[in-house]
Amino acid sequence: MVSVNEPSNGPTVPGVPDVPGVPAGLVVGVDSGGSGLRIALADAATGAVLDTRVSNEPVRTGPGGISAAHFLEQVLPAVRALVEPHGGRPLLAAAVGAAGMATLGDELRAGLPGALAEAWGVRRLALAADAVTAYTGALGQRPGAVVAGGTGMIALGTDLASWRRADGWGHLLGDCGSGAWIGRAGLEAAMRAYDGRRGGSAALLDRAEKLFGPAAGLPGALYPRTDRPAVLASFAPEVGRCAPEDPVAADILARAGAHVAEAAGAVCPAGPGAVVALTGGLFRMGDPLLVPLRAALGELLPHARTVEAAGDPLAGAVALASALATGTLRLPGDPALLRLFGEGVS
Repeated sequence: MVSVNEPSNGPTVPGVPDVPGVPAGLVVGVDSGGSGLRIALADAATGAVLDTRVSNEPVRTGPGGISAAHFLEQVLPAVRALVEPHGGRPLLAAAVGAAGMATLGDELRAGLPGALAEAWGVRRLALAADAVTAYTGALGQRPGAVVAGGTGMIALGTDLASWRRADGWGHLLGDCGSGAWIGRAGLEAAMRAYDGRRGGSAALLDRAEKLFGPAAGLPGALYPRTDRPAVLASFAPEVGRCAPEDPVAADILARAGAHVAEAAGAVCPAGPGAVVALTGGLFRMGDPLLVPLRAALGELLPHARTVEAAGDPLAGAVALASALATGTLRLPGDPALLRLFGEGVS
């Protein structure tokens, strides 16, 4: 189900100037992640967001990767409803940031350009990994490094000539320090306590049983789920709540902070003046995670300055779309991370 948010008259997105002479057109930004979809309609020239829609249903992943059909099933009617009150204003560009785009995005790259051109008449399209939209939302179009943490975790850095990526390999192969990683580690500690093994946490066992039912039934409840990463990540806040009084939970978050810092260190441009931004719901956990994370960043990147993210991945998608529409895009293209389609782009 797609819900409606009130129109926004807030600030423009980072990195998009007010360009005189640009047609009074519109742009669409889409943020697709493990927890659902967010869609924004914005003014092309300024990037000011006019209205948004939200869906809590994540786009399905199948044998061909991220499902283009399921994506379009949700996005097309939402955009139609967004554009309707602005009759006569053309859609000039769109940008889609999707979790898994780099490794599972072939179906989206094959199907979306034609489908969106037919449905919206959109002339320019950017298909980006969610890390790129997170980067653009956080730092705009300047060099640096961004760690995007939510259900998954990925670090991305650029010197504006090329991208460097670390992790973002999914909950089975990586996403170390992510919400899914923390939640899985917390549930493992709960099961250790249930068994009477070392490394268990009675506090986490109590929280797990309150949320999911008896511990013995947890495998049957979790393993058949197609949204396992999101379910695992849903337990991460419980680890954060237990951490101030529970050493096992605190150790999980200390290890998560070290993983996140290592990813940032792998992608951050060298030399003085480097900046690192943290973005995503993971970091709303607050001090139980941020204190060990900042300490680890200080050890690994003493030359870098940690800054507040200017905006979120949806703001980044809008910024990309606006930059496409105004011809001001400076971020480097990449076959997996940032693909551009349409007239005047390469």
